[in-house]
Amino acid sequence: MPSPLIEAKELLQLKDDENLVLIDARFSKTIQEEYKKEHLKGALHVDLNAQLSNIKEDAAEGGRHPLPGILQFAELLTDLGISKTSHVVVYDASTSSMAAARFWWMLKSAGHEQVQVLNGGLKEAIKVGYPKSSGEETPKVVASYPVTDWQLPLTTIAEVEKTAQLENHVLIDVRAAERYRGETEPIDLIAGHIPGAINVPLTGNIDEDGFFLSPEVLKAKYEIILGDTPISNVTVHCGSGVTACHTLLAMTHAGFDTPTLYVGSWSEWSRNDKPIATNL
Repeated sequence: MPSPLIEAKELLQLKDDENLVLIDARFSKTIQEEYKKEHLKGALHVDLNAQLSNIKEDAAEGGRHPLPGILQFAELLTDLGISKTSHVVVYDASTSSMAAARFWWMLKSAGHEQVQVLNGGLKEAIKVGYPKSSGEETPKVVASYPVTDWQLPLTTIAEVEKTAQLENHVLIDVRAAERYRGETEPIDLIAGHIPGAINVPLTGNIDEDGFFLSPEVLKAKYEIILGDTPISNVTVHCGSGVTACHTLLAMTHAGFDTPTLYVGSWSEWSRNDKPIATNL
């Protein structure tokens, strides 16, 4: 299995590979203009809200970024020109903490083997001389992507409530420490965290320049955190199931099997009259 990360110099060597499909997963309020102005040559843009989520009117139902249906995602992959043999590389602006890691998780969960996140993101690729382009890109024409279900472990709000405080389970909250402690909540309605959750901010997965720490360093770190807990009893969440994928990516990079994702995360939990803990 390929590493979940690819370095910019490695990507540069692949630029003429016919199997390469580049995905630009940057996310911002002005991303359409940013993408059209400049992106890596050949890269197709995916939108976190419109394409990688099935957003409901009420975030109490699945959180702020619920997953789309698997068949809807399969249609997206087909539209992007991705086939089972494609070598997909996805990049974000820099740290990959938003939609790049989410797209990586979704594609892996759809059963795709060759998908990697660009370590260092767009800036690093430009730095090593990867060609840039502007305007729109035309995807390849491929057959319908064959997939029937999400294959990586997912969990529900009901299951999290049952297992969050069990001794043989670990529930990781990757949000910033001040949000976990309940000191502030800039996005959701209520501050705090799920009782029983431990705080391991995703920022600890990367160095000061935004690159992922080595597999050895990450492995040692998470072995201390998990102790004897089997990976099947480890669940990761964030605010809305997006940045949690950054830690899932980091742990996979470290050599662990991919832990369980709670997509609804704090945005769902905090809107459903569930117990709330703080460290105030």
